[in-house]
Amino acid sequence: MKRILIALLLISFLLFAACPQQDTPAYPVYPDALGRTAYGFFPSPTEATVQGIFDIYEAMGRHADVALLQQNIPWEEFVDSVQTNSKTIIDIGNQYTLSHENGLEVIFVVDPLNGLNRSEFYNLPAGWEASFGNPDIRAAFTNFVISIVRMYHPSYLGLASEINTYHDTHPDDFEYYLSLYREVYDQVKAEAPDTKIFVTFQWEEMNNLIPGVARGEPYEVNWFQIEQFEPKLDIWAISSYPFIIFTSGKDIPADYYSSLLTRTLKPIAVAEGGYSSEDVMSFSGSTQGQVDYLNAIHAQLGGERLAFWIYLLLADFDMESYVAVMTEQGHAHDAPTLGIFEAVGLCESDYTPKPALATWDSFRSGD
Repeated sequence: MKRILIALLLISFLLFAACPQQDTPAYPVYPDALGRTAYGFFPSPTEATVQGIFDIYEAMGRHADVALLQQNIPWEEFVDSVQTNSKTIIDIGNQYTLSHENGLEVIFVVDPLNGLNRSEFYNLPAGWEASFGNPDIRAAFTNFVISIVRMYHPSYLGLASEINTYHDTHPDDFEYYLSLYREVYDQVKAEAPDTKIFVTFQWEEMNNLIPGVARGEPYEVNWFQIEQFEPKLDIWAISSYPFIIFTSGKDIPADYYSSLLTRTLKPIAVAEGGYSSEDVMSFSGSTQGQVDYLNAIHAQLGGERLAFWIYLLLADFDMESYVAVMTEQGHAHDAPTLGIFEAVGLCESDYTPKPALATWDSFRSGD
């Protein structure tokens, strides 16, 4: 299943990089300080404009505690050294600062893969071998992560997104990723021992519910894909988009997520996910389905073990606006995949609330 995430964040990042650079606040962020689950979104604007980015952060400030910034790796910029004064690192500070101005903490995820096709790397330089065994890839990955750690002192840091999808398509190369992860984990802990490190795992695929890539029987969870990271895994984090599997939110099994709590004693997180409020392509969606999805996660995972919960979109996006920018950036071929997630937001694109927003807010406030 191709993913939307990097396309949304790439557009946000490119637009926001056009804003004036700001000094980065010299303090760390601690979602743990809330003393409860931190609720948040990806800062993806409803329109692919600079104003759209300011608007989404302001709206998130009313409905969230955290913003998740998912960053692709500028390979050539970081292949030779750690750089805290690079344009990329400083540009990230624009979003970091805007998050804090709107009362939001920040969670970072560094992602080497293409968010619309996780079987491939994102934007590798010409001639680079697409393998985690490539010394240049390993160096750039490591240097970029350490640059973020030194500049932003993250409390939570992800070192890949939905990595089991790469494992399923490239099992031989995955061993190189795993060794790289362990090396980077140790380096981050040496510099920032309190930073909690995780990777995310695509839950529908781990449950062998995705045709063509299943490695077992439906609902037979591929636990080994998580457990091979132990003991160097501080949080067990998943992504989940069950509308690609179930025809109704009420069809989500009552124990679909809860097995996470019995498989590990560590904190857990929903680092990405959502449910469409409308039918799209061959997938079913509804406003009630969104409510049922939120209720399923809250009922099965909610509580002191749930460190953070990231929903993909606060508001739907204007597809025409995004297609225009994607065409300009040479990504028009990804527009159909992007459209699958157009109605995942908890608000319409004009910020009119859908019923699920009240459900989300009630969970966040503890009502």
